[in-house]
Amino acid sequence: MSRLAFFFMWLVHFLPLGVQAAIGNAVGSALFWLIPERRRVTRINLHKCFPHMDPAARERLARAHFGSFCRGLIEHGLLWWAPRERIERLVRVEGLEHLRAAGGAPAILFVPHFSGLDAGFTRLCCELDMVGIYSRQKDARFGRLLALGRGRFGNQRQVSRQEGVRAAISAMVRGQRPFYYLPDQDHGPRNAVFVPFFGVQAATVPGLSRIAKLAGARVLPCVTRMLPGGAGYVVRIEPPWQDFPTDDLQADTRRMNAYIEQATLEMPEQYLWMHKRFKTRPPGEARFY
Repeated sequence: MSRLAFFFMWLVHFLPLGVQAAIGNAVGSALFWLIPERRRVTRINLHKCFPHMDPAARERLARAHFGSFCRGLIEHGLLWWAPRERIERLVRVEGLEHLRAAGGAPAILFVPHFSGLDAGFTRLCCELDMVGIYSRQKDARFGRLLALGRGRFGNQRQVSRQEGVRAAISAMVRGQRPFYYLPDQDHGPRNAVFVPFFGVQAATVPGLSRIAKLAGARVLPCVTRMLPGGAGYVVRIEPPWQDFPTDDLQADTRRMNAYIEQATLEMPEQYLWMHKRFKTRPPGEARFY
């Protein structure tokens, strides 16, 4: 089944981006009904985060999220097989000067889970060498394609979760590479702190603050926005955060979540609502899912 899906993605990547976007939205509309578990998780997350939103508007947002997610998935074909020139044309970079200003000093690109994050990574690989952490995929073919796509351009350092964060820190500091870091998922209670996310207590990895302090690294938020139709993507790198990290791990982690909230409100359909963000609950609190 996966071979057919990847062959389909390979065929589709030759099409104009606007056509790919329409296909992705159509696939998302179908999967909204074909994957009831992820539909249920998305609805629960949106209800928890936007309790005062009109229910019909929340339902439209849930459907739009499936379209955004599937569009991003299908457009991975571009990242895996399209010529470099096409990727550079379709994915625009803003704020690269903030990262270049760091010179060889350690820098962390803080990247929330939006639909275009892999497009952002591939595009930045056309400009510089980076380090990132990857998880082993259940589908080995998909894992190989992801690794291939992320390493097509430049000399990228891909660290497995089994190697650990220290290997990524070493590659960042010794190799003078920015660390493309995605810290906003629920990985369980171990090493997590509870801070609000849209008013809901969320088990959150405080790695952004800890790694920045350990490596003496600057933190630059980096968000990739998927534009409507065939308009492509925009990777936006913001100036480094001032007064970060502090000695207050809880406050630093809350600042991280507050930034994700702000970015999410700009493009709510593109945040990863399918993920069980509130899977881990504080002691004594009932499960959501």
